[in-house]
This record gives sequence, C-alpha cells and structure tokens, in this order.
Amino acid sequence: MVHDQHDQMLMSGFGRCLRGLVRCLISLLIAFGLVSCSPGSGPPRSVVLDALTLQIELTQTSIAQSLDLPPMSGHPKVSRVRIEEQGTIKMDGRRGMHLQGQFDWQLPGDRFQVDSPFDLYLEQGEKQQSWRLAQPADAVADPDKGQQWLTYPLPLR
Repeated sequence: MVHDQHDQMLMSGFGRCLRGLVRCLISLLIAFGLVSCSPGSGPPRSVVLDALTLQIELTQTSIAQSLDLPPMSGHPKVSRVRIEEQGTIKMDGRRGMHLQGQFDWQLPGDRFQVDSPFDLYLEQGEKQQSWRLAQPADAVADPDKGQQWLTYPLPLR
C-alpha cells in the first residue's frame, strides 16, 4: 500500500512535469512561428540568391558596355550567403529591405570562387508575394522627391 501511494505521487509529479514541458514546447513553437512570419523577417533565401545573381549580371553588363566588350554568357554561381545586417526601409511607399553581408560567387567558366561583401536593396511587391532588386537611381537623393530607385523583377518561385 505504501509503495502504491509512493508510485502514484511519483507518477503525478512526472505527469505535471511532462505537461509543463509540453506547454513550454508549444509556446516556443508558436513564438518561432510568429517570428518567422512577422513583417520584420527577411526575404526567402532564394530571393536573396536571385537578387545577388542579378546584381552581378547587371554589373558585368555595365562593365562590358563601358569597355565595348561582348556581354557575359551564362549566369554567375552564387553560394554561401551570410547576412550580417538587415533592416526595413520605405521605397516609394512600399516595404523594402536593406541587407548587408558576405557571399561567395563565381563567373561562368571561371575556376575561381570569390568571397565578397554585398549591399543589397530589395523592394517587396504590392501583394507581398514578389520581390524586386532595387538600386539607388542617383548617388545623391533629391531632397524634394526623396531617394529614387531603379527596380528589376526577380523570378517568381
């Protein structure tokens, strides 16, 4: 009889502990879900990869035109993106993101991979289902109009 009461006390203590652990885990999962879906979270990794690829292509095209060279064929390979800072900004009344960090990239046909810093601006679409690469139109913003942006669509996935 004493053993039965002792076993019941152990089981009720274990049950309370288990219920508390389950509640804690559920709270953590809900909190993680809210953070990952909140407007402060950044764009998906695929958007960042596409934007960096497009930024390299635009830069290479500009350099080729300046030097009167043929444009690059193929797409650069972008990998190992490390975002060090990110923040939200307003771009023409829409939500934008400013991302800074490091990434590895390689031009088509090149054997060398380069580790470079990046400074990337992304504009989120009206329905928040798409993103565009954004680049400042001028080095100096017009105080009357604010910063003007050139934007380039990214592939939908």
